Amino acid sequence: MKTWAAHLAVLALLLAAGFLLSPYHMTNLARILVLATFAMGYNLAFGYTGLLSLGHALFFAAGMYAAGLPIWHAGLAALPALGLGLAGGAFAALAVGVLALRTAGVSFMIVTLMFAQAGYLTLLYFNATTGGDEGFALPATGRRLFGADLSTDVPRFLAAWAIFAVTFLATLALVRSRFGRVMVALRENEDRARMLGINPFTTKLGVLTLSGAASGLAGAAYAILFGYAGASFATIQYSILPMLYVLLGGAGTVAGPLLGAILMFMLIEAATEVTSAWMFLVGAALVILVLFAPKGILGALRTRLRGLP
Repeated sequence: MKTWAAHLAVLALLLAAGFLLSPYHMTNLARILVLATFAMGYNLAFGYTGLLSLGHALFFAAGMYAAGLPIWHAGLAALPALGLGLAGGAFAALAVGVLALRTAGVSFMIVTLMFAQAGYLTLLYFNATTGGDEGFALPATGRRLFGADLSTDVPRFLAAWAIFAVTFLATLALVRSRFGRVMVALRENEDRARMLGINPFTTKLGVLTLSGAASGLAGAAYAILFGYAGASFATIQYSILPMLYVLLGGAGTVAGPLLGAILMFMLIEAATEVTSAWMFLVGAALVILVLFAPKGILGALRTRLRGLP
């Protein structure tokens, strides 16, 4: 109960913070919440199951285009488009996982990267339909949810918060379930897990599909809430970003992706005000973090509080 209460308190603080901020910062918080949802999906695969993927940009973009294209071409409403985005990310992850999970380690990382790059090139090739590298803006009619205009500050923030909250609580329930313990067992020692009767392939495929579903939902939410979809969201950058959020906040922690997304956003904002070489400062900060807190901020705090070495 203490764990659930703590995570519900985090959601309440986020909701209150949104209304205390200016409209500009409220929009930034909405963006952070969507990207944190993406990172939570990545955390299921990497943080809890040990699947180091460089292909999650494909799942994010699959959700974005599964939602954005029907809105752009057919005038679909926002709610069913979000459902299509979730399904699009899950299907892409399932298709990739069937092939990529026949490999492991560095090979798995490279194969997922190849699939993501193939997805990006496909979006560019069919530019007449997808908008190519320039992308497309979503019409206002497809950015309404339960009568609220998602192009305005407060409805956009509330929608982002609701999507994040559902994913946040679903992730907490999942990792505290029996299946969550199986995920951690595979991460810690796959051979021993196999001896206990766990099928690594089907379990990892299930985890990757759930991870893709969360990533696809985030991609759909990003397109609908901010009114734009483009092939740039399928590039390697959007596979690295959720990994950085998870590493910074704490892999294998439910709130780690949120903390990582907030801190990374603040770090980039501060670095851009100091120098045009802001990526250098961000990279230096991450190197220091990996050297002195390899488990991330929440991971280091959890280890210290439990008195572990």
